[in-house]
Amino acid sequence: MDVPVWHAGLEQLEKDGKVAVVAIVEEQHPDRARLFLQWKQIDWPTLADPLDLLNLETVPLTLAIDEYGIVRFSELPMSAAKTIEQTFVNQTYPKPAALPPADTPDLSALRAATTRNTADAWRAYGDALSVSGTAGTWDAVIGAYQHAAQLEPGAGATQFRLGSAFRTRYDSPARRPTDFQDAERHWAQALAIDPNRYIWRRRVQQYGPHLPTPEPFFDWIRDARAQIASRGETPLALAAEPGDSEYATPGAGFVAANVPATEPDPRGRIRRDRGEFVSVETAAVPSTVSPGDTVRVHMTFRPNVRTKAHWNNEVDPLVYWLRPPRAWKVDRRSGAVPNAPTAVSQEARTVEFEVTAPETQAPGAIAIPGYALYYVCEDVNGVCMYRRRDVNVPLEVTATPKETKR
Repeated sequence: MDVPVWHAGLEQLEKDGKVAVVAIVEEQHPDRARLFLQWKQIDWPTLADPLDLLNLETVPLTLAIDEYGIVRFSELPMSAAKTIEQTFVNQTYPKPAALPPADTPDLSALRAATTRNTADAWRAYGDALSVSGTAGTWDAVIGAYQHAAQLEPGAGATQFRLGSAFRTRYDSPARRPTDFQDAERHWAQALAIDPNRYIWRRRVQQYGPHLPTPEPFFDWIRDARAQIASRGETPLALAAEPGDSEYATPGAGFVAANVPATEPDPRGRIRRDRGEFVSVETAAVPSTVSPGDTVRVHMTFRPNVRTKAHWNNEVDPLVYWLRPPRAWKVDRRSGAVPNAPTAVSQEARTVEFEVTAPETQAPGAIAIPGYALYYVCEDVNGVCMYRRRDVNVPLEVTATPKETKR
């Protein structure tokens, strides 16, 4: 990877005070980049650009910037790490006659500019809000990008940023149940507008069905945590753990479940939880499916923190069962989510599975029904109970033939 190579090539120059290195990551979850740097023992300052404000088509991109802020080299290959001292560091560059001010965005002025009601003004306001760090920012960011998208629906950058803003809010305490699905929908729109954007494509693939080519996303995290712990350090915590689609080793594609397990509640006798104790969120990636195509479904179960509901981890784990419609195929009919190591906990528990539409499926809305069974307790030292949560995963089947999709 580029980062370790450049770190080795620049380490002594950094120690000598000749260069300063700053990394910018385009990941949706920048704390994963922090974990990577901890693993490789790299202490570069790192900035996050999950919304792709840099408007990059591909990564990685290495730039050489002089002391005046002028980009002298761009798209440097890894081999340049061996010669960068001679070709760039030891060079003398003339001071420009005038340098642009390094002011922070004026939010008030940018907000006032939105009265012109142009897509550019709303997008600029959303960009500035996204880096401002003020409380409640993501609601306002989403609102600004939505205005821009309404005025210019064909702007891929706006659609991508809107998707990333939805996903960022989803990973925060201010999440809304539909944020993940809304994120995927806007990412897909961005990619449909410009299918050549590598970053946009990888963002969609990150949460989607298994890829046939061997391009794992975050398989390194397991090794990183083990090696960091072996050094006597504590691996940095992640705000959002990678799901199955981000960890799974790519295979040959969708494999349907052939032998169903025994259904845990076939007669529906377990009392229902209708959201009093555990809420459920669903997202399909991609959000639409063509006949014969496969989507990955994410089901997330969250204890109701307002009522102090929590998982009981001293009994059986959460189990789920799927009842796909006739001729629809799933890669697993049932499964379980392991309990946390503590007696009680309030973490979100996510189930992922892949589903393939029949080749003859007519277009329109359809649901994948199923349910989960779990032990949940109410309040601190409250009553614990066994409950069932019915789930219907909505999907939209399009008339687009599989062969024409790109």
